[in-house]
Amino acid sequence: MLVNMMASPETLPAVRLGGASVFTRMVCSYSVSKRAYKTGIKLVLDSSEENFIIAMLVSLSKLVSKSTSLISEQVDVLLPYLSQENSWQMRETALKCLHLLFVKEGCCTPVNMHVMKAVFSILHELELPSVMHCGALQILHKIFLLTLPNLPSFEKLEFDHLLAILENAAQSPIMSKCLAALRILTDISSKLWARKNSESFAVYSSPLPLRVISLVMARLRSLVKPLPYPCQTSSRIFHEIKSLLKLILQLVGEHPDLGATVLGEISSFIKYFGTPNENFLASKHIASSEVLDFEGDMYQAFRSKLLSHIHRFVAACLQILNEAGAITTNVFDKVQLLVEHLHHGRIFDCYTRTVYSLLLHSYLVGILIEHPFKQELATLEHACKMLSERDNWHSYKAGIYATNQGAWITATFIFAKLMSRVQSDSCYCWFKSLVQFSHSEAKLWLSPLAKQGSFLVGSVGTNELLAFLKDNFGELGQDAAGNNDVPNYRDVLVGAYKNACSSIETLERVIISRKAFCFQRWFFSLRAKLLGAVGEILEVLDTSKQETFSIIIEVQNSALTNMKCLEKFTQFSCRLNRLAKEFNLINSSFIGMDCESLKIIARLALSCSLLAFSAGFPHFFPNLPAYKFLRTCEREHSQQSNLSSMLLQDLLGRLLHIDQEVSMDLCKLLDNGGCPRKCSHLQSGNYILKSGHEVKGILDIIRYAVSTVMHLQIETNRIQNEAIISHVTKNGVELLLEIIRKWLQIPFQMPKQFFNTRPIIGSELFVYSTDSRNQSQITVSSGLHLSLNLCLQLRNASPELSLGLTKLYCVLHSRVSFQKQCHRERNDEEMEWQCQPWESEEIVEMNEKLFQYVTECAKKTTSYGKLFRDDDMNDQMVYEFVCFEPNAKGQGFSSCVLDVSHFPMGCYRIEWYSCCIDNEGSYWSLLPLNSRPVFTVQESLFV
Repeated sequence: MLVNMMASPETLPAVRLGGASVFTRMVCSYSVSKRAYKTGIKLVLDSSEENFIIAMLVSLSKLVSKSTSLISEQVDVLLPYLSQENSWQMRETALKCLHLLFVKEGCCTPVNMHVMKAVFSILHELELPSVMHCGALQILHKIFLLTLPNLPSFEKLEFDHLLAILENAAQSPIMSKCLAALRILTDISSKLWARKNSESFAVYSSPLPLRVISLVMARLRSLVKPLPYPCQTSSRIFHEIKSLLKLILQLVGEHPDLGATVLGEISSFIKYFGTPNENFLASKHIASSEVLDFEGDMYQAFRSKLLSHIHRFVAACLQILNEAGAITTNVFDKVQLLVEHLHHGRIFDCYTRTVYSLLLHSYLVGILIEHPFKQELATLEHACKMLSERDNWHSYKAGIYATNQGAWITATFIFAKLMSRVQSDSCYCWFKSLVQFSHSEAKLWLSPLAKQGSFLVGSVGTNELLAFLKDNFGELGQDAAGNNDVPNYRDVLVGAYKNACSSIETLERVIISRKAFCFQRWFFSLRAKLLGAVGEILEVLDTSKQETFSIIIEVQNSALTNMKCLEKFTQFSCRLNRLAKEFNLINSSFIGMDCESLKIIARLALSCSLLAFSAGFPHFFPNLPAYKFLRTCEREHSQQSNLSSMLLQDLLGRLLHIDQEVSMDLCKLLDNGGCPRKCSHLQSGNYILKSGHEVKGILDIIRYAVSTVMHLQIETNRIQNEAIISHVTKNGVELLLEIIRKWLQIPFQMPKQFFNTRPIIGSELFVYSTDSRNQSQITVSSGLHLSLNLCLQLRNASPELSLGLTKLYCVLHSRVSFQKQCHRERNDEEMEWQCQPWESEEIVEMNEKLFQYVTECAKKTTSYGKLFRDDDMNDQMVYEFVCFEPNAKGQGFSSCVLDVSHFPMGCYRIEWYSCCIDNEGSYWSLLPLNSRPVFTVQESLFV
């Protein structure tokens, strides 16, 4: 009926057009859609009315977009309408329909050269509206992306022609057309160029990726020069700049060897942008030698925002090169040149100069600096000028960035100045804690550079900086006066430890709730524990009596003395190994932590694992006469019965994705000579380190430590028993000293997460007895099991996070030693638990057990409904694991049974810990935010 009505010559045009729109709604079964489509095509072919044909083409394109088997046929129908014989409206409609099929719906039907040439013909006609050119480019881009593996082979002349058209489009003044062409060229450079290059022909005198970079940079220059007017500071222009920079990053990701070239182009851009043109200088009556001051000028906001984007781009580019192992001296030279151009630019503010100068402190390129203290002084001078302008907010941001980059002298200077300016007590304590911590880290960093600094401190340009350096780092002045001794590392470490402890005390003065500044206090605590442990090691080794680290401590031949020394190393090794696991825990305890912070903390965990391995060197020599004695000692200080295996597996679990060669060497050191079956459970963090420039220093030390231990093992096999202990102790101490010396030279960075003061995302556990007769207390008769109803509730989580969780897990743990004085008050009216995980003795072990349980559940080797117990009747402890199904509010309900039948009568607390799994499969620890539940074992009513 519809077809007859539309085919009838008596039907009014308006009715025919209305009928055309009905075809869009005929998306039913395939047979119905196909019949409707065939009928519609016949109506199009039989009609000469342009408006009707246009309406039908649109309707039929929408119809077939839901049925991929008809798309190829519709494309063939549309192509003739792109030819020049048709009207502009008809050609535009055909192009829009192709755009619908290829771009909006993303069909991946095979294409032939006829389709490509038809779309390219649109680009040849310059008189057509730019919107048609943009549409054609977007269609071509989608064809390249979706059908690249099956793309028809190009002849050389065809490929030349294609690229010439795209290059012309990339130089269009219309930004949408320019970007569309550049995106195609970028994808060709990334994906298709390798194929064309292998066929031994080049289209340009320079490779295509270089040509694309040149085109992008030319467009970038056209956007910012001459100086833009205020209307150009809108979000539109910065959206275009970000799009252009993103294309360059894509090229660098595919071609890391172009990194130095790209950074060189950005350096030239900074120089170009920082040099005002002569017309502008003349209009402002500014001498060519005069320093420009645009403070308050309408261009200041534009420049600052642009340079902020460029700074982020350079940092991202360096990170890509790092992951590709492409950080070279040439790359460093380009970054250094970029910073120099910015320093010499006459229109850049002091904040911009400071943050760009801090790029050279990056762990990615900083290791290549010949005189790091000299670079620090240059940064300090920019920071001093910035502070003199009373730009406190930007100064604070620069101080944060300095801690991220490990520029601790600059951070100390900035925070000290800001501390003197704040009005409130809370802000004063915050800055004071930062000054104390930064100052201790600066002294650690300066320790191996003291002599270098003594020669350079005289070049400081201002009395303010000179006074700051002498007041805070007086050892530089002493060295300059003629003291050539190497600094005493033990004393420096002890001082740094005390400062870190003071930072925690200072921070706690402003805390209203014990849940505030949790990450900050925990991180300070971990750093203090690490510095304290290493300082104690040096104290045991009595390094204060040595002039240099290279002098080996003379070890007495007394077996008893040596065994006591080796026993202390066992204790240190256990402490450092636990610290490594605690760094894992903090990494998984703050949901949404940025990637860079995760990397920094993962590197710190790796460092702790290395130091634990090095301090535990006596345990890698089973033929040592004192070996059995050490095995007895290790059981006193570790829950593991085999410390050597624990140390090796912990280090191996962190290196499997970084260095295969050293991983194999670690496997050889294991007792069974093979790789552990379960080393993945040792990494409970969500970030696995990758090989890159930032871990190169640690990896070099690990290789040195492992190879030395293996060589020492071979040596001990040729030594008589009575001489082994002396030989191992002497060489082991030498190894440990050298590793600590090398470790102290690795830059230390503050994670960005440290300056995130939002409330932590944690959980609260509500526990009730299943005995409905007494809900005010949790009680159980002696000799019976304790049945509990549980509710686990997320706190401070966004609705999106709650909806994105797949599972919640909790472990409950109690032991006889947890007995406490009984109170009559209701269980949930106890004092609020102080959220201080760094002081908990149980939290690391509970998290490890929970992570292992979750891992086993994920492997489906256990049943979720079954609650596993880990009872040790000798220690009289009990563990229970519980799984929850979270609802939209982040709540989960479950029940469990605690086997406390062996507990004597009394009151006991229950330690608990929880975690969650998100929809990406990531494991996140949830810190407990409410009090520990308490239960009472009463005398049985039945005898």
